[in-house]
Amino acid sequence: MIVDYLEDSATAENAADICIVGAGAAGIAIARSFIGTSLRVCLLEGGGLTGELRSQALYRGQSVGAVPLDPATSRMRAFGGSCNLWGGGCMPLNPLDLCARDWVAHSGWPITATELEPYYLRALEVCGLPRRQIDGSGNGFDALPGLPPIPFDRDKLNNQIFMRTPLLFGRDYLAEIERAPNVTALLHANLLELNVTPDGRAIQGATIGSLSGKRSVVRARHFVLACGGIENARLLLLSDKVLPGGPGNSHGSVGRYFMDHPSGKLGAVVGGRTDQLARPYDRARARGTATFPEICLSEQAQQAHGLLNGRVHPFVEEGTVPRGLAALRGLRTGRRVAPPDEGSLLEAELCAAMRNSALPESRGATGTTTGLLLQLALGMGDVARALARKRAGKPAVRSSHLVLVGYFEQAPNPESRVRLDHEVDALGQRKICMDWRLNALDRHTYRNAARLFGQELARASGGRFEPEPWVAAGDETPPQVEGTGHHMGTTRMAEDARHGVVDRDCRVHGMDNLHIAGSSVFPTGGWAFPTFTIIALGLRLAERLQALCG
Repeated sequence: MIVDYLEDSATAENAADICIVGAGAAGIAIARSFIGTSLRVCLLEGGGLTGELRSQALYRGQSVGAVPLDPATSRMRAFGGSCNLWGGGCMPLNPLDLCARDWVAHSGWPITATELEPYYLRALEVCGLPRRQIDGSGNGFDALPGLPPIPFDRDKLNNQIFMRTPLLFGRDYLAEIERAPNVTALLHANLLELNVTPDGRAIQGATIGSLSGKRSVVRARHFVLACGGIENARLLLLSDKVLPGGPGNSHGSVGRYFMDHPSGKLGAVVGGRTDQLARPYDRARARGTATFPEICLSEQAQQAHGLLNGRVHPFVEEGTVPRGLAALRGLRTGRRVAPPDEGSLLEAELCAAMRNSALPESRGATGTTTGLLLQLALGMGDVARALARKRAGKPAVRSSHLVLVGYFEQAPNPESRVRLDHEVDALGQRKICMDWRLNALDRHTYRNAARLFGQELARASGGRFEPEPWVAAGDETPPQVEGTGHHMGTTRMAEDARHGVVDRDCRVHGMDNLHIAGSSVFPTGGWAFPTFTIIALGLRLAERLQALCG
């Protein structure tokens, strides 16, 4: 059932067995696990069914770290969460990602890849993907991609296989949640505070509010925070009336160890067989397949060179675009209709804000419609040749070179953190302050991995690697990287409360009935897109909650 908390008919008091805060991938996956059971679930969502500028503004904050990160444009406040914008990439973490690595301080999960595997397999079904076995050697899924990937020296690089789904949680699971008699999704219901019992051992209620001024309390046997890698920590910090610093923060870990997947341009491969090298990794050309390879650092390379995990993607930079094709692209761009509503407009703005600045752009001509039509008429031969190239499996325009873009694991660092600012939002809640920091291991990894990626891809294509200036410089030069919206680590998982916020079952240390879902519990992040692991951990937590609720 879907209820809008802004409506007068919405009840002031709500009671459930389980209250889930946040209707993104984690919250929806957990809620779905209880459909058809005797347990009552209340699913709180601060936004509406689509993006709204006023709700999105509640994510505003400031960034004071060495690497800028805008908390308002790197996530989405709406039913379905940031997965309204995701690319659908599904990839399990490698076994090494979960291990304690002696060259990575604060690494190691309290659970193993073997323990996660059955939940990964169930997550495939949630994502609408066919069942595939996970490659036990850390190469992703045991499946064949559309085109055979380029072979590499396994002591340096390897190809790892991920799957991609078109599923959007907010769109594709809305009807199921709406029909569920025992699940109530409450829209525009913002969590203001978790009400801690006087003894500090449990949550007795969740105070919620709307932007219209409405206030009420949700009571439940168990509470789950599923609001993402930034907001989960913020909500704990805001709930500090009984426990200084909020639940789970007796050792000051809440908000620390903030991580993303830093990404940046590493350089270019010039000359050689660039089209041939890039073709197996071009997702746009691989129609009809859900499996794709990515070029990754091998475990041997990580161990030998003391590196974090990472991957590189080769993007084709076009050469000169023929006149007729440029005119056709210009006409297509001019015909694009502006987003018709507030939700579509917000999605377009967030997508533009999150676009990786290192990616090449397709070039087209500009001018009046009449001028472009004339240019197209004179260049129809260019269009015909471009179509012939595409039918032959080649890019429409001959490539100039390959742009190498890296995506990396970040070292867990207690000084990289989110904390509360002094300014408040429209609900009277203190805003977030981002202090995103990279350390020496990050700088060592990104620079040395860039050289390794560049040299090996140049060797494979018969070209030469031209590194970016920051790659060629010394370690004192900051890497030119940016965030990818994969916020992790701020309520990390650890067996011991001195080293984390939740235990191996995602229960907050010291609390009987408070749990956390999402990438905020990741002790480390590997390179893998986090949503797939978020879903797997959510299914694991749902199983635990079913046992606790009897």
